[in-house]
Amino acid sequence: MALNNTYDARLVQQETAVGAGVQILVLALLGSAIGLGTAGWITGLVFAVALWASLSRALHRSQLRSFGPANRVTLGRATLVGGVTALVADSFESAPPVTLLVGLTAVALLLDGVDGKVARRTGTSTALGARFDMEVDAFLILVLSVYVSMDLGPWVLLIGGMRYAFVAAARVAPWLNNPLPPSMARKTVAALQGVCLLLAGAGLLPHAGNLAVALLALGSLLWSFGRDVLWLWRTTRTAQTEDPLPMDTKILELELA
Repeated sequence: MALNNTYDARLVQQETAVGAGVQILVLALLGSAIGLGTAGWITGLVFAVALWASLSRALHRSQLRSFGPANRVTLGRATLVGGVTALVADSFESAPPVTLLVGLTAVALLLDGVDGKVARRTGTSTALGARFDMEVDAFLILVLSVYVSMDLGPWVLLIGGMRYAFVAAARVAPWLNNPLPPSMARKTVAALQGVCLLLAGAGLLPHAGNLAVALLALGSLLWSFGRDVLWLWRTTRTAQTEDPLPMDTKILELELA
């Protein structure tokens, strides 16, 4: 049995290595198609290595015996996001091929709901898979906000950075880590961010239209985060009021009794 577990673990880790290899292949295809610059190559390679390292570490901790079909879809989306990241990095040196950037982004956004459906239909939903999916989405939004900010201004970075600011704040205020109830509104706002940033970066609208679309994304995101933070604060305050004793104290009282 131990040999089988080790073998399964190796297979799982091999899939992450294949993902990194596919990412490098995507960069090579972009390089041959548009002449990817130094910034794009370096950024894309850093993304590939960082994705492989973080995913391998997470898989080792979770001890998954199979990578799973849903995670394969998410890994495929991640390689597309890596391509978008390389193109955006290259855009600081030269004008990017907007059609190609929009195409890669659109496919990555369309596949966003596929991995979840695959996980539910195959019964392979895991906490790691959900976290992997969320991190890929968040990073894509961050990259798109960087790209759009070059035209509309640095304030657009608030869209991509808000989720990471929330994670940082949770280290100072642990109550922000408490679970939130499911919300269709939250999911809708999250999906709206990618669509709005893609539209603003596609160059199809006049400047005023791009500005309005980006403001819509930021406004809806502020509303969603504000509502969730308020709910967490109220819930935590209510719980502390009803049961003010910390968990360690309650355990000690039970032992003494």
